[in-house]
Amino acid sequence: MSRFSRERAVVIGLGASGLAAARVLAEEGARVRVSERRPLHELDGLGPLEELGVEVLAGGHRPEHLDGATLVVTSPGVPEHTPVLAWVAEHRLPLWSELELGAVLCRAPYVAVTGTNGKTTTTEMVAATMRSARLSAVACGNIGHPFSLAAREDHGALAVEASSFQLRFHHTFRPRVSVLLNLAPDHLDWHGSLDRYGDAKARIFERQAAEDVHVANADDPAAAAVSRRAACRLVWFRLGEPARDEVGYVDGELMARIDGEHVLGRPAADASGFRADAAAAAAASLAFGVSPPAVREGIGSVRPLPHRGQVVAEAGGVRFVDNSKATNPHAALAALEGLSGAVLVAGGLSRGVDLSPLAPAAGALAGVVVLGETGPEIAALFEGSLPVRKAGSIEEAAALGLELAPPGGVVILAPACASQDMFRDYAERGDRFAAAARELANPTPSTKGAT
Repeated sequence: MSRFSRERAVVIGLGASGLAAARVLAEEGARVRVSERRPLHELDGLGPLEELGVEVLAGGHRPEHLDGATLVVTSPGVPEHTPVLAWVAEHRLPLWSELELGAVLCRAPYVAVTGTNGKTTTTEMVAATMRSARLSAVACGNIGHPFSLAAREDHGALAVEASSFQLRFHHTFRPRVSVLLNLAPDHLDWHGSLDRYGDAKARIFERQAAEDVHVANADDPAAAAVSRRAACRLVWFRLGEPARDEVGYVDGELMARIDGEHVLGRPAADASGFRADAAAAAAASLAFGVSPPAVREGIGSVRPLPHRGQVVAEAGGVRFVDNSKATNPHAALAALEGLSGAVLVAGGLSRGVDLSPLAPAAGALAGVVVLGETGPEIAALFEGSLPVRKAGSIEEAAALGLELAPPGGVVILAPACASQDMFRDYAERGDRFAAAARELANPTPSTKGAT
């Protein structure tokens, strides 16, 4: 008999996680109903659910959607304070995340990665080292392939990206190795405070025991303080020279001092964020049991993902760098490390995040171009200390950045903010910046001479 054959499950929210949860529960024998805020005509991908007999109730959550339920699985996009989750509590129904559903079904050991920045890159690196060790492994979770789907596939190991939202309603999620990459103010409109945000991240190691491993960031005091709560073995990563039970860098090469000393080569990019992710992935992979040669091979095979620091064009000796994924000040500052003659393009939707930590970057910048909802706030941080320009579009921002950049300089899109005030998502923002930069580098006949 299937694990869920006696369950009447309600899935709240029909994003990627909700679609996966509804499908998995139905295939595992549950009677499934979906409660969705959006109207039916806005929903895609319902065909497979209808074939499985899933009932979709769209157009807003209502108390009667919970009638007869024995289990509720909520999507990460549903805020905890919404009425529908209050109704779940009133009914005293078990409430799971899609991550918990995956944990219940998963039979393969897994590494789980969380943090404010760098989760996807690190998760991809861990999966690459596993494959280099000849394990059948995939990256899953918040990365785009839901954990509950991957858990039912035939894999020898998994690398799971976990957001703070996904970690909220888990009860048995227990990675063999967990990773907390960093902790900076983000999503405070959701969590309310940095302390509560840290508590949400700490749930990644909540079920780990003494025989498990947690990987912690020695360079991030806020993250380190959270990591020290873990009740399992701690392994550390840093950008400097590593001590015992650490991974770090010596003369630009990754060095591990975990169960011996191992030289692991150079990551594919010099950006500090990418180098930190590589150190974290190496520490996690070694702790998982991947051999040093496989770690070296796997990490060396991974290149920066889109919108995370790629040079997208060069115009007049000035490079244009797309780091649209830098959606908070912590990520933006990491993107600027090591750059000289840089013009920062920043601004967007702040989501309640304090942007003042950007101010100390003024000494290392050649100029700033601001746009979007938070443009005036960011401009105020830099005006009087360096040139500041205000743009009405990302295309204008690229052009103004080129005007401000010195010969041999860099125009870098590292917005420190979310994108939804002007764009569908950070990917659209980065794509348009890249297109504008390429147009500046190689203007079409219709734009030559335009002002």
